[in-house]
Amino acid sequence: MVRGRGYLAFFVGICLTAWTCYFVLEEQQKLQVRAGFQRDAEKVARDTQNRMQIYFDTLHGMKGVYAVNDRIDRQHFHRFVTELKIERRYPGFQALQFVRPVPDAGLPAFVERVKRDTSVDPAGYPDFHVHPASVRSQHYIIEYTEPLKGNENAFGLDLSALPQHLKALELGRDSGEIVATERITLVQDVTGEPGFVARAPLYRKDLPLDTTAQRREALVGFVAIVFRMNTLMREIVEPSLLEHLHVRIEDAGLQTGQPPAPGADTLLYDSDGRVESNQEHAELVPGLTTSTVLPVGQRNWIIKFEGRSGTRYGRSRLPVVLIGIAGVVISALIAALLVVNRRESDARHGLEYSLKELEHQKSKVEEARNDLSRVVATLKQAQTNLQTSEKMASLGALVAGVAHELNTPIGNSLLTASALGDMVRDFERRLKDDGGLKRSALEAHMNDARKACDIMTSSLTRAADLITSFKQVAVDQASGHRRRFRLDEVLHDTLATYAAQLRRAGCVVSVDVPADLVFDSYPGSLSQVFSNLIGNALLHGFDGRESGTLMISAHREGADLVTLQFKDNGVGMSDVVLHKIFDPFFTTKMGQGGSGLGMNIVYNIVTSVLKGTIRVESVPAQGTSVTLVLPVWLEEEKLQA
Repeated sequence: MVRGRGYLAFFVGICLTAWTCYFVLEEQQKLQVRAGFQRDAEKVARDTQNRMQIYFDTLHGMKGVYAVNDRIDRQHFHRFVTELKIERRYPGFQALQFVRPVPDAGLPAFVERVKRDTSVDPAGYPDFHVHPASVRSQHYIIEYTEPLKGNENAFGLDLSALPQHLKALELGRDSGEIVATERITLVQDVTGEPGFVARAPLYRKDLPLDTTAQRREALVGFVAIVFRMNTLMREIVEPSLLEHLHVRIEDAGLQTGQPPAPGADTLLYDSDGRVESNQEHAELVPGLTTSTVLPVGQRNWIIKFEGRSGTRYGRSRLPVVLIGIAGVVISALIAALLVVNRRESDARHGLEYSLKELEHQKSKVEEARNDLSRVVATLKQAQTNLQTSEKMASLGALVAGVAHELNTPIGNSLLTASALGDMVRDFERRLKDDGGLKRSALEAHMNDARKACDIMTSSLTRAADLITSFKQVAVDQASGHRRRFRLDEVLHDTLATYAAQLRRAGCVVSVDVPADLVFDSYPGSLSQVFSNLIGNALLHGFDGRESGTLMISAHREGADLVTLQFKDNGVGMSDVVLHKIFDPFFTTKMGQGGSGLGMNIVYNIVTSVLKGTIRVESVPAQGTSVTLVLPVWLEEEKLQA
């Protein structure tokens, strides 16, 4: 009974497997057909766009010729077009033309000038006339057309009398861009096939073209390319592909306007009327359609594609054969599956046990992950606290340094003031005891008093400068406000707070920072970076040395960047230390004043706050170089990020 149910279950499984395989293969085949169709459609659209770009580049080339010389005559135009070798290189062209704007008052003179033009044809053009005749203030007349043979009807055509052409001309004149017309029937085409014209405006050189009025005033004319749509597409699409692919191109109107309703007036091309084959068209494949929008001369073309059934987009019988083979193979495996039925039951129990064990292990891993997350959070908080302590320690060092620096000028001032007090008391005594005073004694007393005042003024000025520098550094580091500042002033203020430490270490500081490097950034953060780099040099770079040199230089890199370099001739670093220099809590002076966070803070400030980069180079016994590349102005989006 159990075995019979097993046979039934396997039979149903085989049927379902066969149906599933057939369904999957069928859908896969549809996807392959769809992918091939999509590739063909994209290729036609891409080739059309590339071909139009090549043709429009020709217009730009002609426009460039007129930009150099805006007085191109018929002979120059003829020679330029002849060198293009249109018939061989651009078979999609119908003609190249030059359209000249002519005011109504100058129309008779213009006609006579063209009739007498013998620069190309010695006989001139005695039959030239403007058509159709119209009365308007401004005419747009086709003056040159190459080749003239086959395009005689376009010679002398007044485009201002044709609304479709006039609209495109005025748009091109005002915008300065290449503008294509909507679907038109060419006057030189007796077949009535659809076509269009692309024109580029030409302006007088050395005249401003910023506004519409300026462009209208500077207009010289237009260069134009005339296309027969069927001829153009015959050049782009292979006829053999059109046996399997139906292509239809419709004009969707100007890019800035409302698209017109589809109809005969908007149809530019339909491949069903141009397939050069005696075979009848195959049926269209349902659902095998796509479309794309192609921008052409300020207009949008909608190219629609439909696939036809056949060898290219048809379905193969191979999947059915493969399904039959798969069914036979699966049937052959039934016997083997029955043999392992009992083993499958045992394996199932083992798998259930394994899944339970896996779930148990998963819960343990989840607990471990939660514990690790808590540890990471604790470490991050500890790192933040240590960084804060490092900053406060740095500020404390600044306070101690400034206090030491203030001791000398204030002490001198106090000593001089005491001496001056003694001199005044002695002067009063002598004046009282002697009952009078000699001029020489008065002059000597005044000279001594003046020297004492000069000494006190110089000392107190030095103390005031130190206090001002310290106040600016302390305020900047504590507030973190953004402001405009000069780089040399921030560096000077920071060095002033380290004057005592540098003097005790016998360190000579060389500064080469131009005064015109103005930043719009965070002076407090930059001062913190200076403090840490100077402190690092004193603690590590000159350790064990009686003297040293610290060179600080800066120069502009382009308009927006400044390169700042700190270079010392200290003991340098090994490759191992250099590799870990930005790691938090890494120091070679653990227990000797090093926290391991100085360079980590420098890296975070430079990259995160100042939006710059930092690079450290060092050679043992030859010194260390720290190079910062900083933007002089921080963009708003960078600050928000």
